[in-house]
Amino acid sequence: QVQLVESGGGLVQAGGSLRLSCAVSGIIFSMNDMAWYRQAPGKQREWVATITRGGLPNYADSVKGRFTISRDDAKNMVYLQMNSLKTEDTAVYYCKILHYTDWGQGTRVTVSS
Repeated sequence: QVQLVESGGGLVQAGGSLRLSCAVSGIIFSMNDMAWYRQAPGKQREWVATITRGGLPNYADSVKGRFTISRDDAKNMVYLQMNSLKTEDTAVYYCKILHYTDWGQGTRVTVSS
């Protein structure tokens, strides 16, 4: 059974940083590409970043240069380091295994001005 458990969200002022974590179980983690998505209030869920099983990252233009996705295959974890946060980054953040339909419960990030 696939499980994704996100953590690390919270309230932060604009310009601040947060590090999100996602614990993954039920798959061979090292063989899978991973991604972060987010859903802001009243908006559709959107893709934020992807990291391939080989460790190559890719980012949405809106977060490029501010966010860093990483993974630890030994711990079955994926991370999202978020720096220079903006109010428009406020959302519930979800990690996802690419090509799977499962979602975790998400972790809420609120950026205040």
